[in-house]
Amino acid sequence: MHIPFRKHANYDPLGDCGRGKCPVCARQIALLNLKSRITKENFSTDAVAPFVGKYGYPNINVGIMAPPEEKDDSWLYDAPRHWAVNNYEIPRIVDFRSSLLNSRYVINVRSMNKMLELSQDVAMASRPVDIEINIQEKPKFRINTDSHMAPYGPNAKLKNAKLESNPKIHTKVYKVFSDIDMKANDAMVYLYKSNFDENFLSRIMSVGTLGLRKSRKLVPTRWSITASDDIIGKNLIDEIKDYPETGYNAFFGDYLGNYYLILTFPEVWGYELFETYIPPNCGFGFELKSTTDHERYDGRKNYAENTVGGYYSVRLAILEKLKGMKRQASVLALRFITDEYSMPLGVWVTREAARKSLASKPIEFSSKELMLNYAKLLVKKKFGWNAGKLLDKSILMKSLRSQTKLAKFIN
Repeated sequence: MHIPFRKHANYDPLGDCGRGKCPVCARQIALLNLKSRITKENFSTDAVAPFVGKYGYPNINVGIMAPPEEKDDSWLYDAPRHWAVNNYEIPRIVDFRSSLLNSRYVINVRSMNKMLELSQDVAMASRPVDIEINIQEKPKFRINTDSHMAPYGPNAKLKNAKLESNPKIHTKVYKVFSDIDMKANDAMVYLYKSNFDENFLSRIMSVGTLGLRKSRKLVPTRWSITASDDIIGKNLIDEIKDYPETGYNAFFGDYLGNYYLILTFPEVWGYELFETYIPPNCGFGFELKSTTDHERYDGRKNYAENTVGGYYSVRLAILEKLKGMKRQASVLALRFITDEYSMPLGVWVTREAARKSLASKPIEFSSKELMLNYAKLLVKKKFGWNAGKLLDKSILMKSLRSQTKLAKFIN
């Protein structure tokens, strides 16, 4: 969903800066600091992550993202799960990401050279890799933002790079890298079940380290993020379909101005996501635009074009919760985006905001009607808007009203 990031009538830049909450100031300060630290084309640093672009496909940019100097906490520059667990706010995240220089080179998605081998080492390493970077010229200082990926700092053409120490690669990661007869999906699920998070999995997928020998290729980062969520999610769906149905539960929570109301119904697996931008001073009768995608028990056959990457990231969070509960359910997820979310930070925000919402204590209901009334009252109180408009549009809700359970035929 495209979200309009803009100042509103009550915007107070001085007040925001005074509270340390202004992302614009954080970005500018970080870029000024970065500019003062890049004084030459050669420098030693800690390579944090690779970046694979999509433009020009199949001949695309592959970058090595790193701050312009070695830092003890450089791992924090690419740690979305840690940011969310510790409630990092937007300016701090922007400060981290603005400080990453993307030193890049062009390569075909099915080619291999020493620079790509180095990028693969960076991706697979358990911690940032000591590296020497030589760029062709000083970069243009700006921050790159995208609704799919976490932002990053300026780009620079890479002339050369070399490792200054051996990367620390986990034995299980090296196992799937070395196994050229293991399919990429199987490798992803194996590592996920070994507690490697989806951010790490999308990194190693993007640089072509997984899958059958003949199938390995570079995958643009924005594609690999959604692919990771989708692959893991489908595996979890297969698991939860063997569980009994849950009850009527409502979960509510937020992170960085993204609020989720997640409702579970005692039915077989099904899922629908609505995304709605809530402008300031929205009235109860005000008409808002929403985007939505859904799937039934047998899954989707095409990409979620309306809610895009957020569809798969939120679905993953929901499936993780259901697996922990050992239940299956039909799930309606309502996302409300407020002006607190003052700049795009990537799909990881939706995943972590949904996880935080599902970590809250649910409110249990004895009937669907009671839960839906609660949902309407909550949305009206919190956002001043009529959630009944969403519920009336819901394909999942229509399905639940018309669906006849097998138990009726048995009785």
